[in-house]
Amino acid sequence: MSSKKKRKIFHFPFPFISLPTQQKNKKQKTKNPHTPFLNFWFIIIMLMDPSFNSSHQEHQQEQEQQEDHCLQMRQLLIRCAHFISQSDFISAHHLLSILSSNSSPYGDSTQRLLHYFSSSLSHLLPSSNYSSSFHHHHHHHHDIEKIQSCYLSLNQITPFIRFTHLTANQAILEGIEESGMIHVLDFDIMHGVQWPPLMQALADRFPSPMLRITATGLDLNFLHKTGDRLSKFAQSLGLRFQFHPLLLLHDRDHHRVIPAALTLFPDEALAVNCVLYLHRLMKDEVRALLNKIKALNPKVVTIAEKEANFNHPLFMQRFVEALNHYTSIFDSLEATLPPNSRERLAVEQVWFGREINDIVSGEANKKKQHYAERLMTMTNEAY
Repeated sequence: MSSKKKRKIFHFPFPFISLPTQQKNKKQKTKNPHTPFLNFWFIIIMLMDPSFNSSHQEHQQEQEQQEDHCLQMRQLLIRCAHFISQSDFISAHHLLSILSSNSSPYGDSTQRLLHYFSSSLSHLLPSSNYSSSFHHHHHHHHDIEKIQSCYLSLNQITPFIRFTHLTANQAILEGIEESGMIHVLDFDIMHGVQWPPLMQALADRFPSPMLRITATGLDLNFLHKTGDRLSKFAQSLGLRFQFHPLLLLHDRDHHRVIPAALTLFPDEALAVNCVLYLHRLMKDEVRALLNKIKALNPKVVTIAEKEANFNHPLFMQRFVEALNHYTSIFDSLEATLPPNSRERLAVEQVWFGREINDIVSGEANKKKQHYAERLMTMTNEAY
């Protein structure tokens, strides 16, 4: 029996970004001999001017009060989740009323976070006037095109997805080496924003290889639009390129089309790309998909998932983990985008709001598999 080909598996935690530390300037600046004197008089003026000291204290008090309020609202939110986990729906209903009056999708980061988490908690209450009205006003179905449009906005306003795409592309380039024919199977390609940098790198090779992308998605028209954009870009580079849309009826429809609808050529190097995809599948479905991928004999498989335990079996553990994770995200959006930013509002409502609801109130997540377990599954499947 012939020896098995060596496969490369790359694991990229998501979201993850490392910011470079600021390097100190080696050249020493010339000291100003008047600096101590100026600092001395600044302190004297500050002490002698009551208005300066008073305004500073007022600002500090306002900041402390705001921090205390945020902490209180966070504690109320966690207590409300605890009441729901204990089936104390009367107490939870009371706290949700307080949280609702202190939340808004248009406020600061804390108010926005309270809005989406309290909305998700309300879906766990038994049928009542409160939960029905809350659901009616704050929860609505987002179509596929709107979700994918928000994904594009998310890619533009945050570095996390771009970093993941570039790292995955580098792994693919190393995995395929100098192959003359390259085939990428991309699960849920969306706008295809991952591939232009890879196409540019391949076009710079001499001779440039042939690239084929087979892309899965839930909307055939959207897949065709993505394929047209990538084809035009490849043409501008002089890169030989083919795009094959692979329509899925739902996220777990891969068992029907793979490998039946997948055309593979003997001499091409296959790369399989799974970015933010496996978390949508249940445990058995992940194993089945990995077995199918293994049977395709790819040169490289790239996987990117969030490094957070959103599928913990205990509800409170899952809730607090999600609260900590999205607090950091909403704070970072607040620090980089204005409150009236349309992109920020759309991403928070359609993308993060949907994710929070799936984690907190979605029953399907109880059946899904945590990322670490999926990685172990991949190891057990001989990768």
